[in-house]
Amino acid sequence: MRILALFVAAAAVFSGAPAWAQTPPPVEYELSFDNAAHREARIAVTYRGLQPGPVRFRMSRSSPGRYAIHEFAKNVYSVTAVDGTGRPLPIDRAEPYSWSVSGHDGTVTVAYTLWADRGDGTYAQIDPTHARLNAPASLMWAEGHDERAARLRFRRPDPSWRVATQLAPTDDPEVFTAPDFQYLMDSPIEVSRHTVREWQVDDAGAPRTIRIALHHLGTDAEADEFAARARRIVDAQIAVFGDVPDFDFGTYTFLADYVPWISGDGMEHRNSTVISTPRGLAEAEYDQLGTLSHEFFHAWNVERIRPAELEPFDFTAANPTPSLWFAEGFTSYYGPLTIRRAAVEDVDAFLNEMGGQLSFILNTPARAYGGPEEMSLRAPFVDAATSIDPTNGNIFASYYPYGAVVAMGLDLTLRTRFPGVTLDDYMRLMWARHGVSERPYTPADLEQALADVTGDAAFAREVFDGWIRDSRLPDFTALLARAGVVVAPRNPGRAWVGQVSLQSANGAATLGGASAPGTPIHALGLDRGDEIVSVGGVAIDSQADWTRVIAGARPGDEVEVQFIRRGVAGSGRLTFGADPALRLQRIEAIEGELTESQRAFRRAWLGEDAAPAT
Repeated sequence: MRILALFVAAAAVFSGAPAWAQTPPPVEYELSFDNAAHREARIAVTYRGLQPGPVRFRMSRSSPGRYAIHEFAKNVYSVTAVDGTGRPLPIDRAEPYSWSVSGHDGTVTVAYTLWADRGDGTYAQIDPTHARLNAPASLMWAEGHDERAARLRFRRPDPSWRVATQLAPTDDPEVFTAPDFQYLMDSPIEVSRHTVREWQVDDAGAPRTIRIALHHLGTDAEADEFAARARRIVDAQIAVFGDVPDFDFGTYTFLADYVPWISGDGMEHRNSTVISTPRGLAEAEYDQLGTLSHEFFHAWNVERIRPAELEPFDFTAANPTPSLWFAEGFTSYYGPLTIRRAAVEDVDAFLNEMGGQLSFILNTPARAYGGPEEMSLRAPFVDAATSIDPTNGNIFASYYPYGAVVAMGLDLTLRTRFPGVTLDDYMRLMWARHGVSERPYTPADLEQALADVTGDAAFAREVFDGWIRDSRLPDFTALLARAGVVVAPRNPGRAWVGQVSLQSANGAATLGGASAPGTPIHALGLDRGDEIVSVGGVAIDSQADWTRVIAGARPGDEVEVQFIRRGVAGSGRLTFGADPALRLQRIEAIEGELTESQRAFRRAWLGEDAAPAT
């Protein structure tokens, strides 16, 4: 494997191999947290064996698992540079993202202060309780030296703190290594007084270690329960593929932060994942397992079954791919599905999760503007991206639920049209062709795999032309009926005019976002920034006023609406529609009869109907 080969080459440097056999000297980082109370780290990075001439040091502008630009350089300051003798070197700053250092003697050490106070999968957080570091948000690097191994020393402010990371450990608990730049940037780090739970899984006779590094305020009993449930989910996902990834250095690590000052997130990496939420385990009733399940499935799907557009990852620009509907969306289907199969949650919990995603996609106006591939390519504009100008919220539906709905539709269709074939078989084929060998795939490869697993190229073309490149979807009512599942209104009898979020200021209530085509509020001609004065004679000054009016209406009711649009008063007639929100229900839960064929279909799809294990 490429990673391990590079690591072996790097070991020659550390062991003092002859000069002719040596790769370039490793990059050396030293990180200290003496001013953690004020959210600062002091970081030094040293490059040796440099050729004469200026060296450009950079902070990244993108991060693995994220698809938008992020300006990590904005929290870097007090930058200095010295050569191998400690002599100060001049720094030229021609752009906001880099520092050019010249006049060196073959060695350059750049030191800088990093301010960090957002603990999630993208940024970094430093405080007296921990240091949560995303490498691109934390580590400066020099252009043109991607092949170099790296050696990192963490100066722990408290001897009881430990380092948890997918970086390779050494005999020194403060020192870790990476085989090259790509691996280094893909390696998140947690330095804290955390709890560890670990177990081994069998990979055709080779043991692989699964580790949870848990930074939380809860009890050991909660950690034990969390690990026990996680273990069942891990086993269920291994069963999907029938294989365990060959984790580099033999270990996969969940970096779990559940403290009030953290930000909620999940971010996959090659041999680890960041999972965080400000709620504790017991407080959230172990709801964190949903993120854990999603992110661990990425160990196969996206980390090894990988879109060609993400290889190699460019840390200076956005990294778009048209296949996020598969990479993220199919993962969003298998996350709750494997929780159900592991009996960590019951069938109703799974149907509630998937029913919400199905309702959203069936009702979103965004499908008029493109299918899953188009939504995937919009990721750089929406994936934690920030901008000042408003965005038309009607033209985008997240590739997460979109892909999850496509995955469910495809799974049910395969089980219906191709006896003995399921979505698991499709995923196993993608794993065999692209995951084990780590050969990146293209959209054409995804279509070909579907043609091959079904033996029906016309069917595969129909799915990709209709469901992926276009926005058509299958008949879910008929498909779900095979499993004794009913697609039903979530709020029968409730009036609806579309999503209306009002902003109140100076006694006026204005629409906070774009109204959606096909909704009564859109048909009335109202849109973002328009003020609603009254509805049916009732003055509207706040969201609460609006909610009361909607609650008192029924589908088909018609009222007069007074409004002010761009400074001009107007009025119109508003006809309430029926709430289109849907849910999925077991037929037997609504006084229907579950047939034996439906029971068998459901069991093959979702596992036994037994209650969740505790």
